[in-house]
Amino acid sequence: MDVLVLGAGGLLGSALVRRCLDRSIATVGTYHSTAPDFEIQLEHHNIRDTAAFRSLLDTYQPDTVVNCAALTDVDGCETSEATAAAINGTAPGELAGVCAARDIQFVHISTDYVFDGTATEPYTESEPTNPIQVYGESKLQGEQNVQETDAASLILRLSFVYGVRGDTTELVGFPAWVRETLRAGDDVPLFVDQQFTPTRAGQAAATILDFLETEATGIYHVASRSCVTPHEFGHKIARLQGANADLIQESERSDVSRDAPRPAYTCLDVRAVEDELGRRQPTLEDDLRAIETQFDVSE
Repeated sequence: MDVLVLGAGGLLGSALVRRCLDRSIATVGTYHSTAPDFEIQLEHHNIRDTAAFRSLLDTYQPDTVVNCAALTDVDGCETSEATAAAINGTAPGELAGVCAARDIQFVHISTDYVFDGTATEPYTESEPTNPIQVYGESKLQGEQNVQETDAASLILRLSFVYGVRGDTTELVGFPAWVRETLRAGDDVPLFVDQQFTPTRAGQAAATILDFLETEATGIYHVASRSCVTPHEFGHKIARLQGANADLIQESERSDVSRDAPRPAYTCLDVRAVEDELGRRQPTLEDDLRAIETQFDVSE
């Protein structure tokens, strides 16, 4: 199996390349701005350039394409609606169509932000979508375009992605910010009125590869089993780090002024992926233990 990873320069893309290499899977990666530090073939590529994408397929002839590339700056999408629509909405459908015409498996990464956050129980894959910001709207359009052009595609929705880069082993995202703020001895204000199911990039990457060994199509949710607030997440990091938990302070979404609204509740139901792969998804505690060396107080 040969895999082409679009967006290998990002957190999830780099984690996926690392998992591919760990499993001795032949891998090619693309990047948009900064090339990741891998000893594989890497191509500078803009996913809006469909002609260039066809050339990549001609050159490398992958069995599978995994699209990790996206405009993920939620507030940036709000002020650059056309760009978000082109990258997150239009381009994935065009890529999926090219892959479908060549009988190449296409995997597309989406987000929990396709939901409006009004639920009180974890969202299943079949529940109605209703994004409340441009980012979610553009990602939902991408899902729809992919499914319309490639009925055999696989779409995986992730939630609040964090983790360790596959090339540099650098911790990225929310836990890294909490870790450094705690190390500095500063207060860490964290929301108590937002809930999600955090997705560790390395675990998601392994799940993607597990999916490639199945014949699954359609939409699946890939996240931890733990529905938590940022405040609860922060406390778990503080305990793991051995830091002063009193520094974790309560705050609310209204305390921060941002261009794009965030849904209050986007916990994802992961029973479908568990049933498909025949195993349980990890809890947040499981995922944090997998990267606990990143919180070594001696560093």
